[in-house]
Amino acid sequence: MGQRSRKRGRRSKPTSQPQQAAVAVRPASRSEEKNAAVRATLEPYGAGERPWPIRFAVVVAILIGVGDLVDVLVGGKLGFGGTHPGKGGVILFSVLMLVAAAGMWRMKYWAVLGFQAILAFVVLFFSLALIRASNFAAVAIGVGVVCGGGYLFYKLVRVLSRIQLPRRPGQ
Repeated sequence: MGQRSRKRGRRSKPTSQPQQAAVAVRPASRSEEKNAAVRATLEPYGAGERPWPIRFAVVVAILIGVGDLVDVLVGGKLGFGGTHPGKGGVILFSVLMLVAAAGMWRMKYWAVLGFQAILAFVVLFFSLALIRASNFAAVAIGVGVVCGGGYLFYKLVRVLSRIQLPRRPGQ
């Protein structure tokens, strides 16, 4: 009964074919031209060449990985905000940091990218922790980690652009 109250549209298909829109080729923008010029100047790193951001990131990853492992094995209770992480999570994170350090030392793309992802989460965590900082030491540590981590992240982006991606099979 509800169909009587509505107007019906045409049931037959239209006789004319819809016209295909012509694909317009846009000229490259100035930013794309600048990006292409910068990419042309980038040269891959040579064998055994390690820039200072990679060396520094390797040292940071080793210190964090070994420090966390020693803390767990000795039975220390480093915590944040009155909470203590579980041993399994700390051991897993320590192994992850040591694997990232080894991969970065070998100039592997995946290792630098993974370390940057972890670094981004650390910077985000410490910037949010600054909201609850209640003394000067907490503020100083938070600002130091956010500024230092952000600067290291920025420097690793340029390094990442010069590291060669591994070729896929069949390319």
